[in-house]
Amino acid sequence: MTSTTRKPLTACRQTLNSGVMALCLALGMSTFAPAAMALDSDASQPINIAADALSLDDKAGTATYTGQVEMRQGSMKLDASRVDISRAGSGEISLVKATGKRAYLEQQPAPDEKLVKGWADTIRYHALERRVELVGNARLEKGDDTFEGGYVEYFLDKRQVNANNSKTAQQTEGGRVHMTLTPRGANASKEN
Repeated sequence: MTSTTRKPLTACRQTLNSGVMALCLALGMSTFAPAAMALDSDASQPINIAADALSLDDKAGTATYTGQVEMRQGSMKLDASRVDISRAGSGEISLVKATGKRAYLEQQPAPDEKLVKGWADTIRYHALERRVELVGNARLEKGDDTFEGGYVEYFLDKRQVNANNSKTAQQTEGGRVHMTLTPRGANASKEN
C-alpha cells in the first residue's frame, strides 16, 4: 500500500516542482516584458496540486485530493479540505470541485487589477468554460465590490457575476443577495 501511495504523491511533487520552476521563469520574463505577461493565459498553464492524500482512478478520469489541498494554475489559487477533479473524454480537466469548512479561491484578472477572491462551502471550477460557482455561504470580492448569497457564479474571462440566495443557479429559496458596489473614483480620493 505504501508503494502505490508514493507513486502518485511523487508525481504530484514532481508536477509541483515543475510548476515552481515555470513560475520562476515566468516571473523573470515578466521583468523584461510586462505587457506580454497577460494573466488571461492562466487557462493554458498546468494545474499543480499539493495535498495530504490522493486517490486516483485513471480509468474513470477522476482524482480526489484530501487534507490541506492547495491547487495552483497560473495566478489562480484554490485552497480546500477536499478537491475532486474530473477529466472530459478528451483528457482535459473539466470540473474541479472543492469542499471544506469554507473553500477559498483567488485569481489575478490582469496585472493592474486587484485579486478576485471567493469563499464558499463548495466551489466548482468548470475549467473548459472558465466559470466558477460558489455554493453555500458564498462571498465574492471583485476589486472593491463584494457579492454575497447562497450562490455566486463568476465567469473568469468575461468578468461577469451572477448571484442569488439559493444554492443553485435558479432562485428557488427565499432570502436576498447582498452587494457592496464601490464607485470607481472612491478609492482614488481616499488615497490622496
